[in-house]
Amino acid sequence: MYNSLTRIQNTFGFFTTVAFVVAAFIAVSDLLAPRAPDAGIFQKTSAQVVKGRPHYYSSKKEEYAIIRFNLDADLRSLFTWNTKQVFVYVTAEWPGPNNSTNEAVIWDKIITNPSADHLQNIGPVAMKKLKRSAEGKSIDPERGFIGLKNQKPKYQITHPSGKVAEIEDVKLKLHYNVQPWVGFLTWDQSRDIGHWRALKWGESPKFQLPALKSKKKDSPKKSY
Repeated sequence: MYNSLTRIQNTFGFFTTVAFVVAAFIAVSDLLAPRAPDAGIFQKTSAQVVKGRPHYYSSKKEEYAIIRFNLDADLRSLFTWNTKQVFVYVTAEWPGPNNSTNEAVIWDKIITNPSADHLQNIGPVAMKKLKRSAEGKSIDPERGFIGLKNQKPKYQITHPSGKVAEIEDVKLKLHYNVQPWVGFLTWDQSRDIGHWRALKWGESPKFQLPALKSKKKDSPKKSY
């Protein structure tokens, strides 16, 4: 006869197996939900290159690029009942030597489903407003709309060489990362896979960074 410990182990093993099978079905169900993200307007509005120190105690100055941009994106199809949050970010890319590519993040944002709002790292007032906007909803695809006008970057661009002025063929690129409640993390894709469509218009036109912004020289004093 089985003792009590063996019966508990068998019961626990059974429920663990059931939970694993249910989780697997939930993860696979994401593959059946269509995704068609789209970035209708994506363009650079202004760019500036300035000099600065990487940290307070550094005596060496480096060049930093500040890029503002417009972005209208529709990521509603990424939000399903299994979506926990979507991490959206914009990178600046330009070609490097030996067919390499330089890439730097200039802006990012975490968009949660209402069921995961408690994970947001925001203040109590903003949290209360966020929860009120989706009261009674477990899914709010409308949060997938992104409308940015002349958006200031969160992060400035630099390079190990310390030089970024007058770089050519720079382009902005939109990326996303979907984090489900159950399943695997998925990133933006370059081609269609099943019901999942590649991101449309996810790149801006290429542009050149301007020359280093020089400081205004003091005007000569007039003699009387």
